Amino acid sequence: MYRVDPKQAVLEHVSKQPNASEPGPSLSEQAEAIVAAPVERRISGAVVVGVAQAVEATLLAALGYGIHAYMSGGDQAVFYVPVILASCLLANLLFNAARAHRIASYRTVLSQLARVLIGWTVVMVVLTATLFVFKAGDPVSRMWLISWYAGGAVLLAGFRLGLRALVGHWTKLGRLRRRTVIVGGGKDAETLIEQINTSASDDIMLLGLFDDRIDDRSPEMVSGYPKLGKVAKLIEFARRTPVDLVMVSMPLSAEKRVLDMLTQLWVLPVDIRLSAHMSKLKFTSKAYSYVGDIAVFDMADRPISDWNLVFKWVFDKVVALTALILLSPIMVVTAIAIKLESKGPVFFMQNRHGFNNELIKIYKFRSMRTDMLDHNAVKQVTKDDPRVTRVGKFIRKTSIDELPQLFNVLKGELSIVGPRPHALQAKADNQLYYEAVEGYFARHRVKPGMTGWAQVNGWRGETDTIDKIMQRVNHDLHYIEHWSILFDLYIVAITPISLISKSENAY
Repeated sequence: MYRVDPKQAVLEHVSKQPNASEPGPSLSEQAEAIVAAPVERRISGAVVVGVAQAVEATLLAALGYGIHAYMSGGDQAVFYVPVILASCLLANLLFNAARAHRIASYRTVLSQLARVLIGWTVVMVVLTATLFVFKAGDPVSRMWLISWYAGGAVLLAGFRLGLRALVGHWTKLGRLRRRTVIVGGGKDAETLIEQINTSASDDIMLLGLFDDRIDDRSPEMVSGYPKLGKVAKLIEFARRTPVDLVMVSMPLSAEKRVLDMLTQLWVLPVDIRLSAHMSKLKFTSKAYSYVGDIAVFDMADRPISDWNLVFKWVFDKVVALTALILLSPIMVVTAIAIKLESKGPVFFMQNRHGFNNELIKIYKFRSMRTDMLDHNAVKQVTKDDPRVTRVGKFIRKTSIDELPQLFNVLKGELSIVGPRPHALQAKADNQLYYEAVEGYFARHRVKPGMTGWAQVNGWRGETDTIDKIMQRVNHDLHYIEHWSILFDLYIVAITPISLISKSENAY
């Protein structure tokens, strides 16, 4: 089996594990019961944080401009608006640096008020000093500065107290708790569970434990929670029921066990934390993050989370709607051409793997003859393939056949940019993709996309060799590890160019 290497420190220690998608022992009865149980309606903490940041910044900006408009009638707005926006951006950055935008922080009173008020004071000091240094104080009213500072402090205090009440209400309903499993067992896991019950029960809904040990050191029940299986089965479990957080109860000295565990679990879109309660080494507080009051080491994070999730969602919807409006004439002409050339439906639907290996049905313009459609993509399309119609050949070459996937984006099943979703039975060198490339399913830690880093670098079209699929996967993992909204914008911008200049493999 070939190996991709996005996280060198982990994958250098890869141990050959059975592929999570291959047939194997079923989940335990306890695990199956959890999978079958209805999942309570929850609110994403990442979305709460993102929306809170957006609303807070908007309120501060509106207050600043409102005070200016009241005092001056809106004069010199061209100067005031960028000053206000820059100040609000700086405030948001400082609040994030002070960890004031965290669910745990929203539950406090004095702590979060102190952080945001100190941050707001720093913003005003920086703004005043900047205006003085650049001698831009004349256009800015001192009374406006004082009024915005005082009004902003009151607004922040009121907003944060209201946010605390709302988060507290959702917490009581259990809608903000993260579904969590523990990797490890025995006395160490028992200690961790006690700490969770003491300081993090509002934040964590513990489902059970996974442990590879089967001796007396790892009993079937720990503090009332069942052992649900070995670590390898956690992958299947997390794909069948939502899991937000994996807490590892292993000592730092057990390096091989920790690396073996990470090697298996890094393909999942979950946060992985190593509990520090077993470590005899003591670090400064900055070395830890916290789950409740439990000190942990951050081993892996969801690739796109918190505020970035909101950015990504807005980006997808705006680009998809804009593209549908601009490209609708091309789509209409394509639909007519397909109907005129051959009998059958205009659209072709096919199952693909989506986020976290969920099955989704993507839309395409039909490019093959109706009697030769290959819904499972058992045989890849090759050059001069007799199954492809004349219209189909053109729309495949230009990727026009992919345009209906804009509707998948609007439905939330695809992103504009991300790893391209592959057909379930697609093969390279007579091997299924996930059999040919170890770590293949790590592509699914984010939503698949209509275009991606692999496609704009020429890795599109036929994938008949293992080297080609490895190149795709490596580019996809590079994208996931280096994602930013600017990276997405860059890929979207160069996609039309790459379709023209790098289309030799598209049939």
